[in-house]
Amino acid sequence: MKRLPDGLILVAGGREAVRNNDVNYVFRQRSNFLYLTGIEEPGCYLLLDSKRKLETLFIPKTDTHHRVWLGHVPDANEARELYGIDRVLYNDRLEAELKKSVKGHRSLLLETTAPAGAEIHLNGFESDTEILEDALWELRAVKTPKEIEFLKRASDTSSQAHKKVMAMTRPGMREYQVQAIFESECLRAGLKHLAYPSIVATGRNAAVLHYYRNSAEIKRGDLLVIDAGGEYKGYGADITRTFPVSGKFTPRQKDIYAIVLEAQEDSIRRAKAGITSAELHVNAMRAIAEGLKSLKILKGDTDNLVLDGAVRVFFPHGIGHLLGLDVHDGTGGKKRAFANPTKVQLRFVAKLEPGFVMTIEPGIYFIPALLEDPENRRKFKGVIDFTRAESFLDLGGARIEDDIVIQKSGPPLNLTKVPKKIVDLEALVTKG
Repeated sequence: MKRLPDGLILVAGGREAVRNNDVNYVFRQRSNFLYLTGIEEPGCYLLLDSKRKLETLFIPKTDTHHRVWLGHVPDANEARELYGIDRVLYNDRLEAELKKSVKGHRSLLLETTAPAGAEIHLNGFESDTEILEDALWELRAVKTPKEIEFLKRASDTSSQAHKKVMAMTRPGMREYQVQAIFESECLRAGLKHLAYPSIVATGRNAAVLHYYRNSAEIKRGDLLVIDAGGEYKGYGADITRTFPVSGKFTPRQKDIYAIVLEAQEDSIRRAKAGITSAELHVNAMRAIAEGLKSLKILKGDTDNLVLDGAVRVFFPHGIGHLLGLDVHDGTGGKKRAFANPTKVQLRFVAKLEPGFVMTIEPGIYFIPALLEDPENRRKFKGVIDFTRAESFLDLGGARIEDDIVIQKSGPPLNLTKVPKKIVDLEALVTKG
């Protein structure tokens, strides 16, 4: 309200979505509404009036039918006690309150993603969406100590689940059985939501960045990539580990994994307040280019391999992203964004600040679609040994991802507590 004194602010909570007939999808509150209120019930609104210094929560009225099937929902009096908002009204009062409150404000500030079917009708109101959306991203970018506490809880539980996966995975299992180990461990600890759909990819499937099928058989000698995280009070973990399902890396697997590990550890060391995410990404690309040169997959000047894009055939995503109530949190508002100096389209380009929580996740992949692409074949004919690269197709890929907190000074705080050094992985994974 201090940042946006001239606008009447309306933030909508999420609505339940019908899956079929009278069955709904599992409800998860919209992130901005959860950030401002902590309320996990559907169908609510928050109205912030800076002129009158007034906060009003609007909640749906429930009837006997609702209480029979879904149980008790707080009424207005209970909501005041539970949520710490003095003024609580029912949704049927929202439109009248808007008409009364908008007087004296230049505009009505809304989110761009207000849910369809809202009870309100905005005819006659001059509304703006970008201002509010940007202000919310700006606020959410820097995490408070309590938010970091929630993120740590999510990461601690997810870390334990990853370690259990490593200890229990065997050749002959299917990817969804590994997924079940991870997700049941999160649920057992009270994390009822995942931060995102789990990725469990073995062999060539690991070259699919957002692999979702999770159905293949895990074979002896495969690498397995698991990218999975639970969510606590809306705050998620985002952790990836790559390990040999038989308990020991082959020489070729070890070569690729070691390059990714060195790039990841170097990126974490560099992730300090003041450095830009783009600088981190360029350094990671250089490390991966140097490593692939040592394996004679790439050749030529390292800077040219980075600037011309050859290394992106094997590392086609960014070094990381902000993490919070959304697993891919926004960039932190327009004031933090600036032109991307890498000639590479990155999701997150900003100067790192204390309180940022972000992922560090380099990877190397052998992706048929990129290795077989005629344009890549033409452009990188002199610097990529495509025949040698294709000999690694069965390996799939390797990615290592940790969640870190940028500190006021010194190195970041690493929230992820899962082994990643080769000797530690081989000791933890059951030989099979």
